Order: sequence, then structure tokens, then C-alpha cells
Amino acid sequence: MTHRSVFSSWRVSHVWIPPLAALVTLLGACGSQTPVGHMPPPDVEVTQAEARDVPIVREWIGTLDGRVNAEIRAQVSGYLLRQDYREGSFVRKGQLLFEIDSRPFDAALNQAKGMLAQAEGNLQQANGNLAQSEARLGKAELDVKRYAPLAKTKAISQEEMDDAVQAELEARANEDAAQAAIEAAKASIATAKASVDNAALNLEFTRIVAPVDGIAGLATVQVGNLVSPTSGALTMVSTVDPIKSYFTVSEQEYLQSRRDIKSGGSGGSWMNDFELVLADGSVYPHKGTFFMADRQVDVGTGALRLAALFPNPGNVLRPGQYGRVRAVLGVRKAAVLVPQRAVSELQGSYQVAVVDGANKVAMRNVRMGERIGTSWIVEDGVRAGERVVVEGLQKVRNGVVVNPKDAAGAK
Repeated sequence: MTHRSVFSSWRVSHVWIPPLAALVTLLGACGSQTPVGHMPPPDVEVTQAEARDVPIVREWIGTLDGRVNAEIRAQVSGYLLRQDYREGSFVRKGQLLFEIDSRPFDAALNQAKGMLAQAEGNLQQANGNLAQSEARLGKAELDVKRYAPLAKTKAISQEEMDDAVQAELEARANEDAAQAAIEAAKASIATAKASVDNAALNLEFTRIVAPVDGIAGLATVQVGNLVSPTSGALTMVSTVDPIKSYFTVSEQEYLQSRRDIKSGGSGGSWMNDFELVLADGSVYPHKGTFFMADRQVDVGTGALRLAALFPNPGNVLRPGQYGRVRAVLGVRKAAVLVPQRAVSELQGSYQVAVVDGANKVAMRNVRMGERIGTSWIVEDGVRAGERVVVEGLQKVRNGVVVNPKDAAGAK
């Protein structure tokens, strides 16, 4: 075999004729690939937009406060002898809370009573002096009347007549002085009685009692402390049944409710049918009623402070608690609802993926309304009965055909 024939044989066996096994593998791999453009449609979960009447519910942050919050202060100065109530307990109006050392006030009352007795004695003496002065004046007047005709006939001397007239003048002056002494004694008695009343009142103030029925708070003083009218509140008693809840509504909500009430509509009934959601998420079992609206709208926020009253049997609720005050403002008729998870938000706009009868997706811009539980009212963009994607939104785009499956518990 020549050199050329050997070279030709090598090209045929190593280059131009591929191995049979490699050829079979290549053909098998090509046959297993799916042609481009024939991918299966993505699986998505859908649910129907529904139309139903839904209540329009509003919630506001509320702060509980006592119907009456009475600060208990000392009205006289003295040392605190005892505390006669249990902190945090219910107390009745008139129940003793604190007692101040009363000995100085007992002494002051006795002194005032002594001054009153002295003033009354002075009045009795002045009355006696007046009686004597009136008797002398009567005698002097009789003497002048008796001496007058005798002086004309010269039966008595002119000097005797002048003495009688002078005696009458002195008796009249003594009577006036006695009358003035009586008025002064009466004034002294009035002053003494005022002193007695004031001393008795101060003595009464040594017993500090509850002015209202309610829950008594922690004491800010201890036995042995010196208290006075300027030493601040000793404690506080709050009337908590019913209890007030303060909350703030917008000016628009308030005006709408007042218009509904005036027109006799049902839209304003929410102001007499409040619910209270407590901090643990539970709904308070007793409904509240409207109590009052503040005198002005906050010019900075455009909001108005309202208060509702909630029955509080057992004094379960306490001032200072927070809760959400809830009310149904009205009913939205035939509202179209979709699950909130069907709505995509992008830069303040909302989109919903709607699947038509051919299972093709249409991305629609929608205008959303109130949120009702886990659903959302669609104001515009989706009709009742249309299918919307609730799961698999990341797989879809406008015009894509999908494989829709009903979502369990989508609403």
C-alpha cells in the first residue's frame, strides 16, 4: 500500500464517518427537545369578583377616661394620721379616704366658741344698760313735763328747771350709747359665729372623703406626711360606669352624620351604636352611645374630638386604656369586591389581572374603594363575575394565556 492510500484510509475512518454510538446519541437528544413557542400556559389561581351589600366600617383610636375625675386634695394643713381606703378599690360618695390630725382644729373651734359666748354676754350686758338708760330717760322726760308749768308760775326756780332738762339730755345720750353698744355686741356675735363656723368647717376638712362614687387611685402621700392645700392631689377618684372614650373623626364624617340625623336617615345612627375593640383584639360586649362633641374643630388637622359612653359593669375598663372605636357608617349596595391579594400597587396606582373566557390575561388599571376585611371594593375597572388572579401574579402579563384554577378561600 502506497503512502497516499494509507492517508486516504485514515481520513475515511477518522473524519468523515462518525461513530455509530455518537450518531445515535445526537439524534436522541434532538428528538427530546420541545420546539420553541410551545411552552405550557402557567398555572394561576383565580376567583370571581362578587357583588354584595357591604357595611362601611370606620375605626378610630380611642382613649378611655372617667365620666368624672375628682382630684382629692387637702383643704387644711396638718399631719396625715391615716389612710382609710384600699388603693384601686371602689369607694362610695362620703366614704373616708384620709384623716388629718384634728387637735389644732378642735382647739381653734373651742376658742371660737368661747369668743362667741363672750360676745353673747356683752350683748346681754348692753341690753341691760339700754333698759336702765331707757328708764332714766323716761323719768327725766316726766320731770321736765312736770317742772314746765311750775317754772312758769315761779313755783320752782329756773335752776331746777334747767337741771331737769339737762338730766333728760344726759339720759337720752346714755340711751343712744347703750343702743350703739347693743349693735356693736350683735356685730361681735356675728363675727364670733363666723369664726365658729369656719373652725367647725376646718375641723370637718380633717376628714377627707370621696366626693363621688368611683375607683380610688394610688395615694401620693403616706401617713405622717405634712399635707396642705398647696401640696397637690392626694389621690384621684374616677367614676367609670359608664366610662368615656375620646376619639377623633374627620370634619367630613361629622358633618355627614349630622346631616343624616337632621334628615331622619339611617346614616347618622352610627353615633348611637359604637363598638369598642380592646387592646387584645377582643370586642367589648357592650355598645356605646354618643356623649358629646368638642366645641371646635382642630384648625391644624381638620378633625373633631368626640366622646362616647360605654356601660362598664364590674368596672372592667379603666381610664387611660386605649382601644379602637368602631362604627358602621352605612351600607354600600351591590359593591364589587375582590380579594386584597388580587390587587397590585405601583407608584400609587392599582392593577388587577383579569382572565377572560379564553383564559387570556388583561392587566387593568382599577380605582379602589374601602377595604372590607380581606376584600377590597373596586370602584371602577372590574365587573362582578369576572375572574381575577389571586395567586401567580408574578407569572402573568398582558395578553398571556394561563391555566386558571379556582382558588380555595380566596375571599
